[in-house]
Amino acid sequence: MNNKKNTARREMIQQRTDAGFVSAHFPEVASIVVNMMYNQKGIKALARTLNFSPGSSAFFKVACLNRDCIDGGFDLNQVITTMVRNRKETAKGDLSCESSDHSDIVYDVSIEYAKKR
Repeated sequence: MNNKKNTARREMIQQRTDAGFVSAHFPEVASIVVNMMYNQKGIKALARTLNFSPGSSAFFKVACLNRDCIDGGFDLNQVITTMVRNRKETAKGDLSCESSDHSDIVYDVSIEYAKKR
């Protein structure tokens, strides 16, 4: 089990590296803030905030905090890509862990766009 977790962790690190920078994919974006409430069955909810700047990796998949979860997580890539394409500043929603229904997040994404000169 531990070997699977290590392999999954290495793959996620590689995906983050391969994703490139926010500035390369979304040059018009000044910042992205993801506020989320992580809910796991039988555990108290946990608030998390992720901040992305132009120099951040454009990898928007959040790992599941369930220690038994290996291939799960919450992929916010489509949410953020759609927001930028439509130049939306805020979006709210929820996602379940990709591997099973043991956890979910309620998210609130805010995007600040660079000022046009």
